[in-house]
Amino acid sequence: MAFALPPLPYAYDALEPYIDSTTMNIHHTKHHNTYVTNVNNVLAGENGGSLKGLSLSAIQKEVVSLPDSIKTAVRNSGGGHWNHSFFWSVMGKTGSIAEAPSGDLKSSIESTFGSLDEMQKKFNTAAATRFGSGWAWLSVNADGQLFISSTPNQDNPLMEGIVDQPGTPILGLDVWEHAYYLKYQNRRPEYIASWWKTVDFDVIAKNYTAAKSGGLPAFDTPLA
Repeated sequence: MAFALPPLPYAYDALEPYIDSTTMNIHHTKHHNTYVTNVNNVLAGENGGSLKGLSLSAIQKEVVSLPDSIKTAVRNSGGGHWNHSFFWSVMGKTGSIAEAPSGDLKSSIESTFGSLDEMQKKFNTAAATRFGSGWAWLSVNADGQLFISSTPNQDNPLMEGIVDQPGTPILGLDVWEHAYYLKYQNRRPEYIASWWKTVDFDVIAKNYTAAKSGGLPAFDTPLA
C-alpha cells in the first residue's frame, strides 16, 4: 500500500474569509500532494522497506533512527504529509465549530498559561517569530503537560531526537508563506490572528484527551 492525499473535511471555500479558497486549493492539491508523492517514492525505494506497514504517525517517531540515505527525505516529505493532514483536521467552517475550549482542555490551558488569551499570545509569538518556514504547535509532553513550541520546515513534535521539545501535538499552524501569502502577503501576524477563527476546539479537546492517555491525534491516515 501507499499513502494517499486525504480529502479535506470541508470545501475549499469553507474557511473564507479567513483563509481564501484559492490558497486552500493550491495548498492541498499541490503542496500537500507533493509531500505524499515524495514520501511514497521513498517507501518504494530499496531503503524504504523498514517503513512499510507503519502508520504515518509511527513514521514520524522513526525519523531519528533512519539511515542517512532516506532520513532527510522522510523527515521533510513524511513530516509534510503528517503536518498537513493534521492541519486540515483542526480547522472547520465558522459557525459549525467550537470557538473556545471547555472541560479538561479549558482547565489545563488556564492552569498552564493563566487563560486562553495568554495561551494564544504565546502561540502567536511562536508562530510569528519562527524564522523562515515552519510550524507552531500546542502539544502535550510525556508528563501530560501542555507546552508551546515551533519547528522549522516540516519537523513536528513527534520527531523525538530531532526536535528540542518532543511531545504529542494537539494543535498546529502552518507558517510557510504558501499557507497565507496570496491573501496576507508579508503580514504573517494578521494571518495568525485570523486563523484562530477557524480553529475547532472540539477537535483540539479530543486530541488532548488522546494525548493524555498516550494516544495520537484523531485523524485518519492510511498505512504505507
